Amino acid sequence: MLDVTHFGLFALSVFLLSVTPGPDMAYVIGQSVANGRRAGILSATGVALGSCTHAIASALGLTALLAASPVMFTAVKLIGGAYLIFLGSKMVIGTFKNALQEAASNTANRPARGAYSLLRKGFITTLTNPKVLLFFVAFFPQFVSPEGEHHTVSFLLLGLTYALIAFITDCTFAVLAGGAASVVAGNHRLQNALDRIVGATFIALGIRLALTRR
Repeated sequence: MLDVTHFGLFALSVFLLSVTPGPDMAYVIGQSVANGRRAGILSATGVALGSCTHAIASALGLTALLAASPVMFTAVKLIGGAYLIFLGSKMVIGTFKNALQEAASNTANRPARGAYSLLRKGFITTLTNPKVLLFFVAFFPQFVSPEGEHHTVSFLLLGLTYALIAFITDCTFAVLAGGAASVVAGNHRLQNALDRIVGATFIALGIRLALTRR
């Protein structure tokens, strides 16, 4: 038998965490609104792959090692914050380039985002988020019996459950937000405004993440 306890309470807690606004949700919704449901679902898949990586690391004890090391925690925190700031800045700067392109050709279509790019950005956004790392370390042990003999498998099960619930939640938001894509398509001013809002949000989240203390 596995050593997991109060699995229902764990699943409910993960769901509540998943519907709380954060970098992952902002990324998924932003891509879905700007580029359609497919882009949102691909972004959610990338986020889920990042969560699965955390789950495997947690099961092997690597996550606990990172959380226990101030140097490693600071490195992950700064890398994650810098990436969010870079991503947000790139989105904001890109809106001015889009404005120039629109002036040159009013019939130009918005370039589609590649599947690999969407997966990679979603993966890195989650992988470099110390809050996810700390959640795995601080929260998961509460639902694993310390007297058990299957800790590794139990932590892996909890981690994969977390990734699955978060993936379903993100996909739901992606589908709902993707409904607005037809309104956004063809309206370059609205596209630029959305990119600037999401970009500014990412920059703010990056700064907040970089200033997070252990």
